[in-house]
Amino acid sequence: MTIKKMKPAAVIFDLDGTLIDNNAYHIEAWKVFHDKINRPFSAEEYKTVFNGKINRDIFNYIFQKELPDADIDRYTEEKESLYRQLYAPHIQMIPGLTQLLDALMQAAIPMAIATSGLPANIEFMFDHLPIRKYFEVIVDATQIKKGKPDPEIFLTAAALMHANPAFCIAFEDSVAGVMSAKNAGMKVVALTTTHAQDDFNDPDLVIKDYSNLSIERLLEMINK
Repeated sequence: MTIKKMKPAAVIFDLDGTLIDNNAYHIEAWKVFHDKINRPFSAEEYKTVFNGKINRDIFNYIFQKELPDADIDRYTEEKESLYRQLYAPHIQMIPGLTQLLDALMQAAIPMAIATSGLPANIEFMFDHLPIRKYFEVIVDATQIKKGKPDPEIFLTAAALMHANPAFCIAFEDSVAGVMSAKNAGMKVVALTTTHAQDDFNDPDLVIKDYSNLSIERLLEMINK
């Protein structure tokens, strides 16, 4: 007798470095910002401290104090507008993404985005790439109080989709993001777009992109 495999209740994607190949441009924008405030900055600091975090936590770390909302908003607009300007001529999806999104849609598996980014950056992506139609729910930094690695953002996305986190699969590229999804009780696929495989703490699967990822492999993760 053939036992029918259970489908994921939902698949939840991070955005930066997970849907689009953009972290090099975030790094460049952060370099410009740090030059203006005369503070050293490196790509390694981005990987180990910044990647996956909400801007409030990043700016409080940079200035080593709790900044007022007005300062956070001003610095955020400065840095993110520069990022969009730098990345616009180069924007591209992670290889294999559209094929995976099509396969998930055909399998009637709901999809969401859970990103530490801001609405303007999400709209920027949608303005350049035709993938808005795939996502039923979008959770961004303005909708949460605690950033990754806290599980709030993934739990919020699952709740909005009426999905049990234990039967959700999250896609992430950051160490903090993998921890966040694991803390939410989800299965996690880590992409090595920014970090090496050894940097991650116990993801369920590690891939370089979506080129060779099948729905069958995701079903195996949920049905283990």
